Amino acid sequence: MRILVTLLEPTRGEAFIDGLNVSKKGKEVRRRVGYMPDFMGVYDDLKVFEYLEFFAAAFGIEYRKRKAIVDGVLELTDLVSKRSAPVDSLSRGMQQRLGLARVLIHDPKVLILDEPASGLDPRARIEMRELLRELKRMGKTIMVSSHILSELEEICDRIGIIERGQFVFSGSMEEIRPRLGIHSKVRVKVLGDSTRAVEMLSALPQIQKVETTGDYLSVTFCDGEKTDGIIARTLVHGGVDLVYLQPEQLKLDDAFLQLTKGIVH
Repeated sequence: MRILVTLLEPTRGEAFIDGLNVSKKGKEVRRRVGYMPDFMGVYDDLKVFEYLEFFAAAFGIEYRKRKAIVDGVLELTDLVSKRSAPVDSLSRGMQQRLGLARVLIHDPKVLILDEPASGLDPRARIEMRELLRELKRMGKTIMVSSHILSELEEICDRIGIIERGQFVFSGSMEEIRPRLGIHSKVRVKVLGDSTRAVEMLSALPQIQKVETTGDYLSVTFCDGEKTDGIIARTLVHGGVDLVYLQPEQLKLDDAFLQLTKGIVH
């Protein structure tokens, strides 16, 4: 992340933001990027609007335009009520919102956020997630580093999993699921006794095993096989009333555990 925002020189290779080489076009890259580190520094003797106006000036925004821009990012981040509050009086969640407001001052195309939900209570995390969704709808490209994988699963189009500085996976949420056999299990519920359903499904060559878990059946397909409605067709044709059928999707936390080895530096 620090390489992408031009704070570090690449040790090797090249990196690009919006088609610009970060090593050769640093000034132009910085105008296109908004970077929010895990813990941002704040000026304790400033009020919220003063803090934002300071950064507006640092980005070269004309004086006559600053107030409107500051008011706009305060409204976007739901900090209007804190406009005149001292920065050091804000809660951790409010400070994270202020940090996001700061990086939006110059209307960057790309946001690079390091642990934006770190240290937040559940309500503040939900609010931060909704704010990121709104920025996505506005057309921003957002890169997020986080250890809260369940939240990334809800908002990300693409993910990258890194272990010891190397990518072990990079791609869309749809691409990671087939790789790990995420759709190879289906959860089924039938009306009444499930014994006949177990016998019928177990006899299918596409199915590896059928397990009973409470009121549900967990059906595991053989590698490479797809459901394609075979469970529903088999049960309905066999006279078994099907109540519920849902592919079991592996969570991003589980995918992380499968793809990594737990190696630390």
